[in-house]
Amino acid sequence: MKLGCCYYPEHWPEERWAEDAQRMAAMGLSLVRIGEFAWSRIEPEPGRYDWGWLDRAIETLAGAGLKVILGTPTATPPKWLVDRMPDMVAIDEAGRPRGFGSRRHYCFSHEGYRTEAARITAALAQRYGAHPAIAMWQTDNEYGCHDTVLSFSPAAASAFRGWLAARYGNVDALNTAWGNVFWSMEYRSFAEVGPPHLTVTEANPAHWLDYRRFASDQVASFNREQVAIIRAHAPGVPITHNFMGFFTEFDHHDVGRDIDVATWDSYPLGFLEQFWFSADEKAAFLRQGHPDIAAFHHDLYRGCAGGRWGVMEQQPGPVNWARFNPAPLPGMVALWTLEAAAHGAELTSYFRWRQAPFAQEQMHAGLLRPDSTEAEAADEVRTAAAVLADIGPQAAVKAEAALVFTYEAAWVIGIQPQGQSFRYLELVFECYSALRQRGLDVDIVAPSADLSGYRMVVVPSLPIVPDGFAERLAALECPVLIGPRSGSKTASFRIPEGLAPGALREVIPLTVTRVESLRDGVAEPADGFTVTRWREDVASDLAPELADAAERAVVSYKDGVRYCAIWPDRALLALLVERMAAEAGVALLDLPPGIRVRRTQTHVFTFNYAAEGVFIPHLGSLLPPASWHLDPR
Repeated sequence: MKLGCCYYPEHWPEERWAEDAQRMAAMGLSLVRIGEFAWSRIEPEPGRYDWGWLDRAIETLAGAGLKVILGTPTATPPKWLVDRMPDMVAIDEAGRPRGFGSRRHYCFSHEGYRTEAARITAALAQRYGAHPAIAMWQTDNEYGCHDTVLSFSPAAASAFRGWLAARYGNVDALNTAWGNVFWSMEYRSFAEVGPPHLTVTEANPAHWLDYRRFASDQVASFNREQVAIIRAHAPGVPITHNFMGFFTEFDHHDVGRDIDVATWDSYPLGFLEQFWFSADEKAAFLRQGHPDIAAFHHDLYRGCAGGRWGVMEQQPGPVNWARFNPAPLPGMVALWTLEAAAHGAELTSYFRWRQAPFAQEQMHAGLLRPDSTEAEAADEVRTAAAVLADIGPQAAVKAEAALVFTYEAAWVIGIQPQGQSFRYLELVFECYSALRQRGLDVDIVAPSADLSGYRMVVVPSLPIVPDGFAERLAALECPVLIGPRSGSKTASFRIPEGLAPGALREVIPLTVTRVESLRDGVAEPADGFTVTRWREDVASDLAPELADAAERAVVSYKDGVRYCAIWPDRALLALLVERMAAEAGVALLDLPPGIRVRRTQTHVFTFNYAAEGVFIPHLGSLLPPASWHLDPR
């Protein structure tokens, strides 16, 4: 695994570049990402390019033996472009334009902006496509960051109408699919259809689902245009895009099909603070991050681009964007780095080389402080580089467990949650964490993935069941767990004929007759677990494998397949993992809290995320906090 950093030569005096490059190489870095925010310096005026500074920056880095990841600058269109095309900006759900003055101020559907984005990408690729120092290209930066996937602009509305016409052919088919006879929502032509916002009350959920599909397709096609341009001028050079954490606004599998390497931006402390984790978890993992946050995304994005993946931005210290921004424990930056290697990353790049003393990110730590002295993470990078050199290349192995994940499920449940605490991403994460707590390696895969060869398969929730998926599940010989709300909707957001679980009735013969959501704080006791958030009434000839206190089915079982009719709490998930593992003949580990294990073809990695040292019996010693232990397999 190569190590790198994100660097902004345009932020610093040119006489400092050579020293920076030499220090990077001495620290053990070999990759440097540049350029992704530099449009105003590359093209200070329309049609006038200033390549000189970028030429010299690349040559300076190359002169120190460093390779460059060059980003297209389309996440930051310059002011002169916005002034020329003021309607290129996205419009938010409240009808407000997204103004100039930060970044990502464009609408994916604006044809004029897409033409300009293709033009600057082509100019960059023509100049540097054959440059020997360019090891990788990055398209744009963090698609969708700051709530920018969904735009409600006139350009988006027009593109949506064209998307609908291509999907449905005629407006009668659309009216039927959406059920527009309800509330007299029928349209006479596609020209009458607008985005599903600013309605008096809830918009049609089928309308929302198609708008999310459309918006996701716009992201993918925008990316595809840049990829095609880069490939034409830089054949054979890998292309990446840097995805984000806990982000489901577009289908990353679609974007992943067009790139070579899926990378993501890893900020474990910020994600712990910003998402659903309890106050106790936020306190326990304050300076480490939850032990499954980074690993979850490693395994998710490994499945998005054919197995090639990396970390483009690794948190090196306190960040600037969370509600609270603690510093990592000593050792955590090295731990996060080695954990990426254990999951098969090709690269880990730290954001950023030097902390900026100005503008929006001046409170975001780097490997260097603004005065160029080394920050705390610098020594940890050296440590990680030495360990990586010692252990050699790490190749991923096929995991015992597959966890089926789909972005469409997040959209469906988000559009019509029925209970505000039913969060698809949280449910998936809890299932993943339950597997990891028992020492299992996990592959996170799309429903289209080949599931043969896994020892167990977990489907946390799959509201819309793709064609053929039920048949492929039925053909498996391993234990399968299907979670609540699976098979509950058709592709056009209807309750299926015969009720839920729809097509999944082929693998588990039951019918969901009623659902209810439970408010926060309600916990109805059962045998060793509790019913919270969500429960379904199930009709079936199967005797319940597990039931609640009223003898209603909680888990139904037939021929290795289980259906869970409630939001599974951690106790229930732990029980189900144990039963599935026993049936599959998979050995589980009794790991202390905060300890995680990951296997490669040559090594077993043990990571301590606990704030205290933990005694590991098989090591016969104490594993200090924020540390790792490596065993050759």
